[in-house]
Amino acid sequence: YHPAPLSEKSPTDTFVVEVRALYKLPVNYSITSGDEKGYFIIHPSNGIVRTSKNLKLEDFPVNFKVRATDSSNAAIFNEVEVKVEVIDENDFPPVFPSSLLEERLPEHSPATQIVQLKAQDNDTGRNGLLTYGILNGQGLKFRINETTGILYSTAPFDYEEEPAEYQVVVYAEDDGIPEKKRGYCTVVIKITD
Repeated sequence: YHPAPLSEKSPTDTFVVEVRALYKLPVNYSITSGDEKGYFIIHPSNGIVRTSKNLKLEDFPVNFKVRATDSSNAAIFNEVEVKVEVIDENDFPPVFPSSLLEERLPEHSPATQIVQLKAQDNDTGRNGLLTYGILNGQGLKFRINETTGILYSTAPFDYEEEPAEYQVVVYAEDDGIPEKKRGYCTVVIKITD
């Protein structure tokens, strides 16, 4: 048996799987080995396995054996393996060290690197895998490398002809399951004369 993976946040008494033995007489079900930490309980007559406590992601997957025993003769039994996996929930959004940064950019600079932004995500695996993007494009004067978080200007600025200040809102988005989470940072770019 390989039931659907459980969330690490599954409450106690969550249904896991129903084990069924084909036998002409009533059987008693029991977990015989593999569940040393006692995460699961099985109903002795219907074979329904449920969680018995909160799940710790680092202990999984768990492979345990379920035994079906003839209710009148303990010498007659059969065993089957159950493999239970747990999904890491996306607990944390990405966080930038500062939600506001100020950078200066001399006018007439060619397209150039302005600043490298780096967010932290305390999740592991794909839940902590970050992609960077720009929320408000400010025309198309800025772009960001989606993997490195480096913010670039795309063309020179003219101090006299254009705004002297731009606010670029950058986000970091994780690749979380079941939903992606975002963190934001505003970069104020001041064009200098």
